[in-house]
Amino acid sequence: MVDIEVTQVGTGGPSSFEVKVVDDRGSAEFQVTLSTADQRLAAGYPSAEAFIRACFAFLLEREPKESILRSFDVSEISTYFPEFEATISRSTG
Repeated sequence: MVDIEVTQVGTGGPSSFEVKVVDDRGSAEFQVTLSTADQRLAAGYPSAEAFIRACFAFLLEREPKESILRSFDVSEISTYFPEFEATISRSTG
């Protein structure tokens, strides 16, 4: 089982989040930003935190937490996984 904890930090500019992923092999922490332009992807989710959690669920289905960049903007996910935007907008909430 994987636990994904998301906490929004700071205000203004791009939204910033601290994410902690815990599984049976330990934990890892990440710094993630969500630019204003990419907030459209989060529109169907109950909160920005729920959207970031869904982003990590998406990533963890494709790679182990140890392979995920420690600091990134949500827009970078599509660089590595072209299906990201279509998949994340279909799996709202």
